[in-house]
Amino acid sequence: MKAVVIPRHGGPEVLEYREVPDPEIGSNEVLVRVRACALNHLDLWVRRGLPGVEIPLPHIPGSDIAGEVVQVGRDVRQVRVGDDVVLAPGISCGHCQACLSGFDNRCREYTLLGYLVDGGCAELVRVPGVNVLPKPENLTFEQAAAVPLVFLTAWHMLVTRARLAPGEDVLVIAAGSGVGSAAVQIARLMGARVFATVGSEAKKQKALELGAEVVLDHHRQDIVAEIRRLTGRRGVDVVFEHVGEATWERSLACLAVGGRLVTCGATTGPHVSIDVRRVFSRNQTILGSYMGSKAELYSVLKLVSEGRLRPVIDTVLPLEQCTIAHIRMERSEHFGKIVLVP
Repeated sequence: MKAVVIPRHGGPEVLEYREVPDPEIGSNEVLVRVRACALNHLDLWVRRGLPGVEIPLPHIPGSDIAGEVVQVGRDVRQVRVGDDVVLAPGISCGHCQACLSGFDNRCREYTLLGYLVDGGCAELVRVPGVNVLPKPENLTFEQAAAVPLVFLTAWHMLVTRARLAPGEDVLVIAAGSGVGSAAVQIARLMGARVFATVGSEAKKQKALELGAEVVLDHHRQDIVAEIRRLTGRRGVDVVFEHVGEATWERSLACLAVGGRLVTCGATTGPHVSIDVRRVFSRNQTILGSYMGSKAELYSVLKLVSEGRLRPVIDTVLPLEQCTIAHIRMERSEHFGKIVLVP
């Protein structure tokens, strides 16, 4: 099969589009012909290399996958050849206390397709049978691939971790990203008033169309001053944070008394400072969040199939142009998801 391969860590130029052996499945696995694979910021980190993380090389990236089942292991019962499917990106052991309690994203063996195991930037991908879910009929393969990781992450952050309530105020940082565009929709669906930040004028209208009430330019405006003005100096109940160093202090400063900051990433760097006096004196909470459970993905897919949440696609490119896709994402030129098709 043809695949995008990372032979060594580095810039976008290290990506190679070449032939590799077809995957061979085990008894509890499924072979899927990839029809679409969407990029995430994780793909950039995997390509560059992560301190303390040994990624097997050569490596095939890609966590967000939709396609058609072409082979089923003998112990898999719920999947048939020919099914159109979307894949849950998280892989866990399936038998520890966390997995059996429905918190598979807390499994100590948890990983992602395209992270420590080969992913979907290829013509075929091998996955555990439990990761194969029916594709919503109202979605194309490209749209389906734009859903799993970002909507699951945003849902877990806002609904499960931050316990967002109707009528609350939410600030979504970097709403033009895949996870940001999902967060705006989920927060609005939950009945919150949504403020959002973007990095250009061109992205403002798109964020408004997704449901944000006010959209601020984080390069040109004083986000803290604007949030205080818009909320009568109160601040917001929840900050949706995934950028890290570049936005952390402003994000904390936007929180109301009793507010919650929920974070899932650090795309601009992991090292931040906190004035702990402000946190305890204002009864604020900082919440970490990583992915979400397969059960939560079922909830997300149901809402997507009903049209209450919708995937946001920036660009669709052929798989062999993965280098171009990485460059576009690194430059933050995209709004929503960049999707590759074999």
